[in-house]
Amino acid sequence: MCRLLNIPRSLIYYKKKARVYNTKLENAVIAIFRASKNNYGSRKIKIELEKQKIIASRRKVREVMTKYRLISNYTIKQFKVHKSKCNEDEIDNIVNRQFGNRQFGNREDLEIIVSDLTYVNVMGKWHYICLLINLFNREIVGYSAGGRKDAELVYEAFLNSSVNLSKIKVFHTDRGNEFKNKNIDEVLEAFKIKRSLSKKGCPYDNAIAEAGYKIIKTEFAFNRVFSSLEELKRELRDYVKWYNNKRIHGSLNYMTPVEYRLAKMTE
Repeated sequence: MCRLLNIPRSLIYYKKKARVYNTKLENAVIAIFRASKNNYGSRKIKIELEKQKIIASRRKVREVMTKYRLISNYTIKQFKVHKSKCNEDEIDNIVNRQFGNRQFGNREDLEIIVSDLTYVNVMGKWHYICLLINLFNREIVGYSAGGRKDAELVYEAFLNSSVNLSKIKVFHTDRGNEFKNKNIDEVLEAFKIKRSLSKKGCPYDNAIAEAGYKIIKTEFAFNRVFSSLEELKRELRDYVKWYNNKRIHGSLNYMTPVEYRLAKMTE
């Protein structure tokens, strides 16, 4: 074109177009990220934006997150504590990795409850939390917190359960020694709950509980120091409420555990 118009090319230059951001989109992304307790990445934020009738690609969401330095807790490397003691009881693995998926179909509500324990920092000392997770919809149906990693913590989680224990069919855990206790056995026997244990040294047999505790470690416990056991219990109660009623799960078609349960009840 320069040759055709007889204009020197040195007179022509390109100016980079300034990037324009959508203020409504930015505010929505920031609000969703903060409401998720700094846990959601671009995928889940995009899902939440669609619920608000805001259309944006994951690339655009990532650009906004980068601009405002919104860094998900999942991008931070975490320390792992390895287990040592083992329950040697001859109890079968009833679940046998059939957690409920496209291959095996969905599990029934309260058909299987899985559990594990994880650590949190309270004034520089390790404390522990125990969760009871409903395999049907990943809902936390029981929880407890204390200063010792023992069977009493598991027993307390059953006592604090929000569901009818008689409806639970199977209680599945790994072979941690904290799940071996007379009180726990009495609870299971009283409510006719079958016991299921993973194979020794095989974390994949309790994969759902492991995945659930990965979420808890990342979203709730990591890089936090609680001032007291009372604060830990209060914060844990608030987190469980948010987790069950507000946190969307990819495995539940991006519904919350409560939404998924209610949707299945109406089918």
